[in-house]
This record gives sequence, structure tokens and C-alpha cells, in this order.
Amino acid sequence: MHRDLLRLARAERTVRRHLAVTLVTAVVAGLLVLVQAELLAGVLSGRFPVAALAGLGVVVGLRALLGWARDVVAGRTAIGVKTALRRRLLSRPPDPGCADRGSGELITLAGRGLDALDPYLTGYLPAAAVAAVVPVAVLARLSFADLASTAIVLVTLPLIPLFGALIGLHAKAVTARRWAALSRLGGHFLDVVRGLPTLRAFGRARHQATVIERISGEHRAATMRTLRVAFLSSLVLELCASLSLALVAVPVGLRLLDGSLDLTTALLVLLLAPEAYLPLRAMGAGFHASMEGVAAADAAFALLDEAGDTATGRRRRDRPGTAPEIRLENVTVRYPGRDAPALDDVSLVIAPGERVALVGESGGGKSTLLHLIIGFVTPTHGRVLIDGIDLAELSPDAWREEAAFVPQRPHLFASSVADNIRLGRPDASPEEVRRAAVAAQADAFIGALPGGYTAPVGERGGRLSAGQRQRIALARAFCRSGTTALLVDEPTARLDGRSEAAVVEAVDRLSRGCTTVIVAHRPAMLALADRVVRLRAGRLAEFEEPRRRGPAAGEARQAGRGEGVEVGR
Repeated sequence: MHRDLLRLARAERTVRRHLAVTLVTAVVAGLLVLVQAELLAGVLSGRFPVAALAGLGVVVGLRALLGWARDVVAGRTAIGVKTALRRRLLSRPPDPGCADRGSGELITLAGRGLDALDPYLTGYLPAAAVAAVVPVAVLARLSFADLASTAIVLVTLPLIPLFGALIGLHAKAVTARRWAALSRLGGHFLDVVRGLPTLRAFGRARHQATVIERISGEHRAATMRTLRVAFLSSLVLELCASLSLALVAVPVGLRLLDGSLDLTTALLVLLLAPEAYLPLRAMGAGFHASMEGVAAADAAFALLDEAGDTATGRRRRDRPGTAPEIRLENVTVRYPGRDAPALDDVSLVIAPGERVALVGESGGGKSTLLHLIIGFVTPTHGRVLIDGIDLAELSPDAWREEAAFVPQRPHLFASSVADNIRLGRPDASPEEVRRAAVAAQADAFIGALPGGYTAPVGERGGRLSAGQRQRIALARAFCRSGTTALLVDEPTARLDGRSEAAVVEAVDRLSRGCTTVIVAHRPAMLALADRVVRLRAGRLAEFEEPRRRGPAAGEARQAGRGEGVEVGR
């Protein structure tokens, strides 16, 4: 059983009810086979009158009805589990540290990957419930009818799950490789489609066609290996069950001929013995059919675990509502598949209410440091402390309610302007949304849009300029209440002078009273900082004296007096 899937099903009330009904109907339908065998054996042997065929018809009809109800409710169970898992996947915080697993792989996982859970939820789980109950009930009934046949069934019955488990271990590894190939193909194909104009401009489109052909070949080969294992599994299970039934049927026939066994008992044994093996064969077939879905579920829960989705019962800050001290102690971050660390033994103290600017060449680790503080990235070594509390011990949701994050390329959804601003606080009133837009210097251009705050912005904000998208992202941060930490990643990149001035003013206003970390290069943004820290190749290279000389700078420096930059190694 997949413990994470079952835990997820139990957490959803409707799904839990549907799953319970599915398992109960499957077990009841399986147990009715005992009644069916008794009636059929009695009618064929003359023990029961022909009128008993009416009762047999009722039992068969009831089994069919229960089977239909099981399929319907199992389908609803699958829909509920997939919906809940997709909701968690798509609402999880982004993981910039796993850029190699791009949106293409996430789409493949949330789409086809989770759809492959249907055989597990509608086939394997009911079959497993039946296999846990019906063979035991059949053995109990056979023990009263014929001990010799019961002994044969008891000895041969464990062979089916034994061979199924041996093949299943190999099938799991083969299916995992197939799923990895499919994810790689889906992710690469989406990236190629998105970057097709650039590839054509540089004459690299034909090369990418070759790459896709190679990855498709790997996926095709992995699929054929999986099919071979599936056919082998079916062959072994069917052969094992057939030989076991032959071991039961031959002695029964011989004993029936020499008169040591009556016809009613012989018929009952021959009718019930296959029903002892059938649930185990069905469970084995269901397991192999659901291997792709199980591999996708493992990948989904791994993503959720990395994003901290399963973190429960963690601490909150002792002083919520006040600007926190942020401390990095010998932090190293390594991304999978990369030799050099993104951050290398970095130690840094940011005083409460201080504004720190991070500068350095592209790829130096500035954005990684922001993602580390917000909790999107987990350090490989070292730790991040918020007011002396390890970030790993803080509740991610509670910390992100206090910390506002404005990325370099904010994502806007295909919804209205107001809904995109309200993303920072879903219960914000229209007046609060407007005040946030005014504070972010966005109210003027929003008012000029057709429909104003109800105007659709298009997917990824395609109808807005870079500066307008950045100001809407700042408005999201203004819309939130209780912000004590502000993390801003190059908000003025790719902006003209007018947009830059508006964004700088908005960041200045938003950062007042907050512990602020700004990734910046432009002089206008650096002028906001109390301290400038330089990163080079993932290490703190140097720091400079404060650039600002205003009252706010003096207050921030006074709050941070005695604290400096600690350079590791």
C-alpha cells in the first residue's frame, strides 16, 4: 500500500468516505462467491431443488450490482485523490533550486502522471482488500468440506504473492526508469516549444529535433521493457494458479471416481478453489498495471516534501509583527547535477529593520540567497536563523505570511488586475486593493486600462509591460498585512527610467520598518540600502559602507550596530 496516498485519502473527508464504500462493496461482492458456490454445487448435485436457481440468480445479480457500485465509487475516489494531489502540487511554493525539473516535467506529472493512478485506486486497492479477506474465508469453508484439498490450497496459495513480489521488484525499477524518460521528454519538449523563436533565430531548431528524437527513443525502449515485464508477470501468475488448481482438481476427480468423496463436496471444492487464487492474481495484475501511477505519486510526494508541504506542527516566531533578525551560519547550497555550489560557506547577519543590497555577477548566488531566506531552498550545510530560530523549525506558512517576496519575473495569472493584486491577500476589499496599487505607483496605469481593476491581464501578464508587471507584483506585497521582511530580486531590471523611478519609490515605501534584502545593480536601487554585500561565485567577497545618508539609514544602522558581515573560509 502507498502510505502517502492513503494518508492523503484519509485527510479528505469525501474521498475517505468513497474509499471506504469502495473497499466494503468489493469485499462483500467477494464473500458472496461462497454463497454462489454453495447454491450452484447443491443444485448440480441434486441436494437443493431446482427452485434454488432463483436464489442463485439473486446472488449473481447482487454481485453484479455491487461490482457496478464499486466501479462508480472507485472512480469518484480516484477523481478526489487526483484533485487533492494536483491542488497541493500546483499550490506548493516554487522550488527555484530545482530548475532542472521545469514546468514541462511538472505538467507531465500533474497531467498524465497522476492520471495513471486510476488503475491503483480503482483496481489494485479493491483487489488488495478482497485478497485480504476472501482467500481466508474460502480456506475456512474448504476446511469443513475437505481437509486434503484445504491443505493443497494452503501450501500452493503463498506461491502467487511470492512470485508476484519477485517480479514486482524488477517491474518497479523498470517503471521508474520509464517514468523518468517520459518526464524528461515532456519537460524538454515544452522548453523547446517555448524557446522555438530563439532556437530558430540562432539556427538550432534542427538540432533540438535530433535531441527530441533521441529522448523519444529512450522512452520507447523503456516502454517496451516495461511491457515485457508485464507480460512475464501475467504468464507466471497464470501458470502458477493453473498448476495449483490442477493439484487440487486431479485428486478430487480420482477420489470422486473411487467413491471416497461425494459429488456435492467435490463440486463445492472445484468451484471454491479457483476463488482462493483469483483475488491474489487480480491483485498482482492490478499492481503491475498501476506501477506507472505509483512512480508518478512517488515523484509528486517527493516534490511536496522538498517544498515543505508535509511540515506540520512547526514553531512560530516569538515576536510576530516585528522586523526579524536574519542570520546565515556557514550556509552551503548545492543543486543536483551541478559541480560548483550555488552558495559556499556563507555567513551573514542582517539586523532587524536593516536594508541590505546584494550585488555581484550573474550566477553568483544572489537569487539563491533570497530563495534560501524565504524557504524555497534547503541548505545542504549550515542553517538559516530567523530571530534565533532555525528556519527548518519554523512553520513555512507562518513565516511566508510575514515575509513578502517580489521575484525578478513576477508571474501574473489570466485573471483580472484586482485578482492578481489580491493574490497576496485573498480577502482584501476593493478599496484595500486600490490603496495597495496607489502605494505601488500602479493606480495610474491601471485606471487607464479598459475596465480598470477588472481588466484581464492575460497569462503571464502578456498585455502589460515589464514595469507594469513589476508594480503589480509590488502591489501584491503592499496588499498583505503584517509584512516584517521584504525580499526583492532585481525589481528594476529591464525597466526604463520612468518605470524604474516608480518602482524604486514603491520599494522604499514598502521596506520601511521591514528587514529588507534587495538584489540590485542599478544605482537608484542601491541608494536605498544601508549596506551593500558583494557575492562572487557563491561566496561573500566583500562589503561596502552604507550608500544612503538619510535619517532612515541612520536608524537602520543604529539598529544593526555591532552586526556585520561574517565571511566564511
